[in-house]
Amino acid sequence: MEKFLYGSGQLTCSTALAIAKGTVTGEISPDVKDKIEQSASYVRKIVERGEVVYGINTGFGPLCTTLIDASQTQLLQENILKSHAVGMGEPIANDLAKLMLILKVHALSKGFSGVQYATIERIIWHIENHVIPVVPKQGSVGASGDLAPLSHLFLPLIGLGKVNVEGEIVETAAVLEKYGMAPVQLGAKEGLALINGTQFMAAHGVMAVAELNRVLQNADIIATLMIEGLNGSIKPFFTELHQLRPHQGNRYVAASIFNMLHGSAILESHKDCSRVQDPYSLRCIPQVHGASRNAWFHLKDTIEIEINAVTDNPVIINDELTISGGSFHGQSIALPLDYATLAASEIGNISDRRVYLSLEGQTNGVPKLLMKSTGLNSGFMILQYSTAAIASENKGLCFPASADSIPTSLGQEDHVSMGSIAGRKLLQVIDNVDKILSIELLCAAQAKDYHQPLKSTAALEAIHARIRQSIPHIESDQPMEELLSEALSLVKSGELITLHRQYATGEIEADLKQRFEMF
Repeated sequence: MEKFLYGSGQLTCSTALAIAKGTVTGEISPDVKDKIEQSASYVRKIVERGEVVYGINTGFGPLCTTLIDASQTQLLQENILKSHAVGMGEPIANDLAKLMLILKVHALSKGFSGVQYATIERIIWHIENHVIPVVPKQGSVGASGDLAPLSHLFLPLIGLGKVNVEGEIVETAAVLEKYGMAPVQLGAKEGLALINGTQFMAAHGVMAVAELNRVLQNADIIATLMIEGLNGSIKPFFTELHQLRPHQGNRYVAASIFNMLHGSAILESHKDCSRVQDPYSLRCIPQVHGASRNAWFHLKDTIEIEINAVTDNPVIINDELTISGGSFHGQSIALPLDYATLAASEIGNISDRRVYLSLEGQTNGVPKLLMKSTGLNSGFMILQYSTAAIASENKGLCFPASADSIPTSLGQEDHVSMGSIAGRKLLQVIDNVDKILSIELLCAAQAKDYHQPLKSTAALEAIHARIRQSIPHIESDQPMEELLSEALSLVKSGELITLHRQYATGEIEADLKQRFEMF
């Protein structure tokens, strides 16, 4: 099995997800272990000298001027976990909590946090044994680190809180007893190091990078199928056009769609039609989808910097220099998370417009409402009600969380990022866009049926055939719930993306492939 070295390797979003899935193992090299232990020794020396350093021998936040006796160091660190574990709401998904553990191990293993090696070993034990802490969704303002969710994440280290074991939520104490393990004895600064950091926000970002990547690929494929169904033109996807306005996302989308359409008999059949140009939802796909791809890349780039960074406080440079700064502040990723939310929403917004367009009956051979016998039958009319409702919901979720700040900690923390809310909203919008795309998939496949016996390209024919394996052509009204569920499963599974890659022809420039396909 492939190995990743915590603390020294360059962590990517895909590698973090692979560790969470168990297809890559995370390990700590002897050199990194030495660095971790040296950092912990620096903290011990600070305590022994009686030097006043925030979070080591002082209280927290507005209590930073309250000195703590060396004999109470362990109690101080345990108390911060207890007092800060005040999250509310439903637990986050198990895979998100596991990602948080992975990201925290990598950050602590950099050797600037002063934690004991044994503490990091215990966190790795949780990852490898799938004993995942229960973390509530709400409670972080994304500034002093994700304090509340990280406190819940690490309560199990001291034998408290709850964990998810094979889908069952149980008390941590019972699990430790089962394995014959004792709680970790936290040293100076360790509690603070555990809960200072951006791992809640960053874990949502990692998940969003993967999910939005899948959404963008599906969106291009489904939109291309709709172009075929509605007799759209291939000219808006010509390289010559996009070289004159060379945004990388636009160029990539245009090339990908051109390759899927080039050589289609359906396309050839209407090349001399009287329509001068297509509506924007078809003609401007490279500009809209491309802009969202550029936002995706910006998010990926920023998140991958973040997950390889040290984000707790104070940072232990050596036994003579500690720096109390603001590396836990989530603004760096909060803004891109909000930007990506808008980018995701726009994919759903333009998809809804294509669904509406498919119902108008303006394409030769394609009936109004995508059904030949209407009146008694409503056809696909009401599907667009759902896309409109979900697209509208997404627009409401696009208000940037990072535009807000509410002072906390008695004014000590007087500007916060709200990046945790941005991350949660982004995943919600992505999930909604999957639903909109699944409805467009139904409409596009139905529209394409009416061009038979003309054939499209090998890629689009394979994709259409896969859709028809589980979703039939419809010529009379029927309950749509199961068909919508099938379409959504197909969109989320990534099967269409795999088929596209299998049958894809034509070239895409190397720099574009590197940027948008090397995830």
